[in-house]
Amino acid sequence: MAKLKVFVSSTCYDLNIVRSQVRSYIKQLGHEPVMSDYMEVLYDPREHTHKSCIQEISGCDVAVLIVGSRFGGKGVPAAFDEIDFASLEAKSASSEILKSKEKLSVTQLEICKAIEDGIPIFTFVDDRVMHDHLVYEANKSSAAINQIKFPSIEKPETAKYIFEFINFLRHRTEGNSVSAFSKVEDINDYISSQWSSLFQRLLQEQRNKEAERKRIDYFASQIADLKAAVMSSIQTPDLRQTASGAIRFRRLIDFLRSIDIHDFHNMILSNCSWEELLNAADIVEVKEVPGRGGSIMNRSGAALIRKDGTFYETRFPFSLYQDLVVDWSAFIGFKPESRGAILEAVTESSSRGPMHVRRSKETFKEVYGGDLFESPKSEDDDEEFA
Repeated sequence: MAKLKVFVSSTCYDLNIVRSQVRSYIKQLGHEPVMSDYMEVLYDPREHTHKSCIQEISGCDVAVLIVGSRFGGKGVPAAFDEIDFASLEAKSASSEILKSKEKLSVTQLEICKAIEDGIPIFTFVDDRVMHDHLVYEANKSSAAINQIKFPSIEKPETAKYIFEFINFLRHRTEGNSVSAFSKVEDINDYISSQWSSLFQRLLQEQRNKEAERKRIDYFASQIADLKAAVMSSIQTPDLRQTASGAIRFRRLIDFLRSIDIHDFHNMILSNCSWEELLNAADIVEVKEVPGRGGSIMNRSGAALIRKDGTFYETRFPFSLYQDLVVDWSAFIGFKPESRGAILEAVTESSSRGPMHVRRSKETFKEVYGGDLFESPKSEDDDEEFA
């Protein structure tokens, strides 16, 4: 029976005990840990060991990153060739560390590869390092930052590269959870809780997906039959255009009905721009945002921010929102009479149907914090990573 393969990535020597205990717990859960210090990484004799570690993580299902006091050994050139750094820059709002990518350690390269491959990463940072990270963040713009010694970091010259990598992970557009730990039980408890909850969600999503597929198939069949019947019975070009428009622009009109546009009917029949429509709904900005738990968005979508700071959140991806903007340009190409007929046909044939957007009771800043998301080594540092 296949087992979940869990790659444990960290410096080895300073975190040896933590690694051993986490390994035991992963096995206790019935999963398969992959760790270099237990000879579970294939070291191809034709390749450098750093490159082998990076290649190994691509075959795993989950990665556990543990950050401690040491930076460790810098990656060799062959290891860097395994990673597409250009693709990583768009995956975090804080990619400062990638400007010095030649300074990255092997552990950091392993995690970069995991991010590139879309492997889930669970990150744990020693709480002493996390405390010093906060000090670093508060002072990094100061000229004296290089003079500050951080007690949790073994080698002062590596502090910047450890802290900036934490920033890179915390500001990822997805999978950006970073947890502090003071004892290994903190890691084990988090893993147990999170993996159990994730498995539960996957089962629920699978059930919902199957139910949704059946509903979609049913409605698609009904709509196809209705469309065929209506179109075959229409003789005049104007009526045919109205019927065709009602089918084509139903999603657009349902969306616009959901955002409380002032003087809705007249705005729909006017030749206003999309921006003017948004202004009529007191919407001042639209942002692409990641999905979040407890909302109708379980994947990235659009947030339409209002003048009062509250916002609408969509239940569909941002790309579909962009399609609606294009649909509006096509819709205003119709005569006002035809638009009125299309609007009436859509409005009378159904209620608003599925909720396309929801008005959040919280402000955008409260939810997203005002933002969408809110390594050299010394010559004698020859530590290996995994």
